[in-house]
Amino acid sequence: MMVMVMVVGRGEAAERVPELEEVLEAARYAATLRHQDLQGQIRKGTRKIPVGLYLRGENLQFTYHRPADGAAMHFHLRLKEDHYDLIEIVNGEERLFPASRLGESIEGTDLTYEDLSMRFLYWPGGLVEGSEKLKGQEAWRIRLVNRSGKGRYAQVRVWVHKKSGALMQVVGFDEQGRPLKRFQVTDIMRVGDVYTLRRMRVDTIEPEANKVVGLTYLEFDKPKQASPGGLR
Repeated sequence: MMVMVMVVGRGEAAERVPELEEVLEAARYAATLRHQDLQGQIRKGTRKIPVGLYLRGENLQFTYHRPADGAAMHFHLRLKEDHYDLIEIVNGEERLFPASRLGESIEGTDLTYEDLSMRFLYWPGGLVEGSEKLKGQEAWRIRLVNRSGKGRYAQVRVWVHKKSGALMQVVGFDEQGRPLKRFQVTDIMRVGDVYTLRRMRVDTIEPEANKVVGLTYLEFDKPKQASPGGLR
């Protein structure tokens, strides 16, 4: 995939902006913690929904447990060139998850199936727009466009920490460029040489008023068995 490489900066302090795939690969790696399984919860108010995130080969897998009956719901994000299909496992059988349900809330929370799978990180194409400070930290800002038309977001902007490669923030927009959802990483943890998500705040935004109307947290525990080097 060919993308534009820009150099930005003031005067002699120019800085090379990396290739899009270079930044996204680091963010995907950090978000899924390739050599460990992440266990945690989706928390909205007093409700807590157990959730697990795993990477198996080229497939991203996630599970959650329904509060009503404790049943485990299993999903795969199948990653192939120019394909990023969400698969639901029902009674041991694989079913293509309907595109019409990608933006559906998971158990009344502010996370959707599209959000939990982070499938927007695999949209083809896009652009590293440049460098930006976010909460005092240097980050790369990325713009990704939903060319498939599937899901709720027409485009997203992603902020990735320059040094660690960890996700810092994601904002999903509608076709009019109005924000619909904001994901803010409020805490990270170090596992071996990788920084990964510990806590993310998810805000649902009413686009007309640009007002937060819903709040959910995605939280993960420290892995029980760390990769070589351990937690530091």
